[in-house]
Parts: sequence; C-alpha cells; structure tokens
Amino acid sequence: MNGTLNKVMLIGHLGDDVKLHYFEGGNCIGRFPLATNEVYINKQTNERITSTEWHNLVVRNKAAEICEKYLSKGDKIYIEGRIKSRQWQGEDGTTKYTTEIQVTEFTFLTTKKEYDPGKAPAPVAEPARPAYEVPNMPANDDLPF
Repeated sequence: MNGTLNKVMLIGHLGDDVKLHYFEGGNCIGRFPLATNEVYINKQTNERITSTEWHNLVVRNKAAEICEKYLSKGDKIYIEGRIKSRQWQGEDGTTKYTTEIQVTEFTFLTTKKEYDPGKAPAPVAEPARPAYEVPNMPANDDLPF
C-alpha cells in the first residue's frame, strides 16, 4: 500500500434520472446527482435544520446501463467509489472544473419500480446481508498481549 486512500461511501437519494452517453466502441457513461442530508438542532433556536449536500456520480459501461434501467429520481442507493476532479474547456473558452464520485460498487436500497406510483411506498425490506459484516468477537476478554 502506498499510504494513501481515496474511498467514498454514500447513502442518498437520486436528484434526477440517470443520463447515459454512449461512445464509439460501445462503452457508455452514466451521470446522476445524489443528495445526502445532515439533520441537526440549532441550539440557540431549537430549530431542526436539514442541510443537503449534492454529489455528482459517474458510473461506467454495464453498471451505468443497470442504473439507468432500474433507478429514477428519488430512489435511495448505497454507493462506494472514489473522488475524481477534472477540468475542461467550456464553449466560451473558460476553464471549467468539477469534482465527481466515480462509482465502483452500488446497492439499490429502494426503487420507485417496487410499488405503483399511485399508491403509498411499500415497506422497505432489509438487505439480505449487510454491506459489511463485523466478525463475531470471542466472549472472553483474554487478549494475547
């Protein structure tokens, strides 16, 4: 290991549908915004404050096609990926910058296709297994050191 780590884990709601762009050779890229929320209480006013952070997500090839097929605005998703910053020249000649999350793994938590649009959402079942399992610790506290 080189001593650095670039890893992102997010759970949030899609801010828009997945937009696909195909390239020569059949490869594709999908882009969509993801919203994560932080809720806290203002101690001075006792007001509940919700702060939303927007993340630009990028998925590639087969993963992009799966996301485009099954996800839509408002769906909840868990993603893992890495942060990537890039720049390009805009049509007006100015340099543009963006920071994106390049998705490497994802799990759909809820999708609108799970229920009829006219009805209330169906209860969300827990995933078959957690994304990370914590190994069982021995009952005794006998440590070897």
